[in-house]
Amino acid sequence: MTESMDERAREWDRERAALLDRPISSLGLTLNGTMLERLSERLYAELADRGLVFRPPIYLSDEWGCPDGIARIGVPFYLADERLRRIEEELTGDVEDETESMRYLRHEAGHAFNYAYRLYERADWDTTFGSFAEPYGDSYFPNPFSTSYVRHVLGWYAQKHPDEDFAETFAVWLTPHLDWRKAYEGWGALEKLEYVERVMAEVGSSVPAVPDVSEDDADVDDLHLTLAEHYHPLGDALPMPHPAQFDADLLRILPEVSSQGVPAGGGAFLRAHLRQLVGRVAFWSGESTATVRAFANRLADRADELHLAAPADAAGALIAVTAFIMGVIMHWRIER
Repeated sequence: MTESMDERAREWDRERAALLDRPISSLGLTLNGTMLERLSERLYAELADRGLVFRPPIYLSDEWGCPDGIARIGVPFYLADERLRRIEEELTGDVEDETESMRYLRHEAGHAFNYAYRLYERADWDTTFGSFAEPYGDSYFPNPFSTSYVRHVLGWYAQKHPDEDFAETFAVWLTPHLDWRKAYEGWGALEKLEYVERVMAEVGSSVPAVPDVSEDDADVDDLHLTLAEHYHPLGDALPMPHPAQFDADLLRILPEVSSQGVPAGGGAFLRAHLRQLVGRVAFWSGESTATVRAFANRLADRADELHLAAPADAAGALIAVTAFIMGVIMHWRIER
């Protein structure tokens, strides 16, 4: 059995290497027959249940989004192929499951409806959510105690920009079986949810004038980088201090092999829990998962360089390292 498992591992290593060397546009990716096609149909059914006639086109892209204010939804290409999902998880420590993917689809549908019906040009939209022309930055400093915003995707994302506020509010309003009136009773966000319901009743039965998109998958054909090149930039230009300055902190979390007399494994311990660490810190800090993941990977590499061991108290170490990374990320955001 061991030989069989080893052979399967070797076969995967060969297949993985071959895939990483290929341009994304050459992989023949399509929505047809994938989890994404099934979830897209679910989204359309949810829109129909709300009496909305517009169906935002959904296509494969390099990330989630409605780029350039166009009313069509880009979804990550790696979700269209199980092998690519596996590579995404191995290289980034995270990959969306069906529940999370539906959250993103509802959120992006909010953007699509905003753009399709040009709702952001309405005076009442501006009064409710703020100015659509407000500068859009990659970073923001959310207030976790605010009740003026709904909570849907990670990191109090509605607080990032008025456009995101509308998209998040739309997503909560659209979510099936959610009694949003009860969930947000007494919150300032309830007024925003009522606004979405009122405006969707007003415009939802009309077909918006949007450009026709006949080929949903067109954009994935323009991704000519190899798969390896797509992942290579992660963390390479992270403008943060070298983790060597945190050696003393790491030594308080992970034991030294020389003093404990056990095999090294501190770096492997951190990588094994990378998804959990990145998810928690990104959620509570509002920082991008790419930034958190890059720093956590640097810490794991530094643990290897210091020959640190895996902790005896894994749960305690996870709490400590999560709090430590959170502290560094938040301080870095204030300083930059």
